[in-house]
Amino acid sequence: MSETTSHSQMLYRVLGSTNEKVSAIGLGGWHIGLKDVDEQLAIRIVRTAIDRGITFMDNSWDYNGGVSEIRMGKALRDGYRDKVFLMTKIDGRSKKAAKKQLDESLQRLQVDYIDLVQHHEIIRYEDPYRVFDPEGANAALIEAREAGKLRYIGFTGHKDPHVHLQMLEVAASHKFKFDTVQMPLNVMDAHYRSFEKLVLPELVKQNIGVLGMKSLANSIILRSKTVEAIECLHYALNLPTSVVITGIDSMEILEQALTAVQTFQPMNEQQVRSLLAKTTKAALTGEFEPFKTSSIFDSTAQNPDWLGEEPQRIQQLMPG
Repeated sequence: MSETTSHSQMLYRVLGSTNEKVSAIGLGGWHIGLKDVDEQLAIRIVRTAIDRGITFMDNSWDYNGGVSEIRMGKALRDGYRDKVFLMTKIDGRSKKAAKKQLDESLQRLQVDYIDLVQHHEIIRYEDPYRVFDPEGANAALIEAREAGKLRYIGFTGHKDPHVHLQMLEVAASHKFKFDTVQMPLNVMDAHYRSFEKLVLPELVKQNIGVLGMKSLANSIILRSKTVEAIECLHYALNLPTSVVITGIDSMEILEQALTAVQTFQPMNEQQVRSLLAKTTKAALTGEFEPFKTSSIFDSTAQNPDWLGEEPQRIQQLMPG
């Protein structure tokens, strides 16, 4: 977050070292593909968000079996594509799987290129090695970037900050620097297996764009009865995030996200401390961050075939 500017009540921040200006709030793609959100509503949410100044669009190849990308693609017709910074994610760890998924995403989103493509769900210690294998997914993304199919490359994960640090280390050993990193940043994370404490300082140091997610953890954090939704969003906006991505499945929730930006004021240390004090006890076991403590949020664990084949050289080491 090198710089913050405001326009028509929306904040815009610089995305790491890319010099791209993006809205401080991003529209999460998962929610717009849910079964209880009909397609017309999904398109209305996306277009209204853009009309109100939200430019950062989040999505993923695996969200709702492709429905999220298809709906966003429809919403971005009629001139809306040019108004947004479009991001999606791929699950493939092999070059072949990554290339196939990226091409499917381009087709569903009905675009010639995607602004940012991220390696999704880097949650295991072996993931960085598979991604950076000579026949791994990053090779596919670099080729796609050279072909003009994407502009920037990042990665995401929700499980363990040490895996994020491992991914950054493995990237550096291959002389590769990510443009963005996406991770949970919320009022509970600060107390438990904290991305904020372990990964955030490293991203700031390297000037990598910080994409915060799970600021409300799909409303699970609100069930702790310790904080309000606006407080959660304010907390994430107060961190050195370029974008805080939040799930929006109704016009009311969109209004809530916009209100959070409009009412945001930088918090001083005392304000941060008193807000975190409210969540200390509830956060200690990770109960309200189940994406860290269970496999419920691990879509690649439930669908290991999405990852693609293990590298050939590893398979060749196997006996018999």
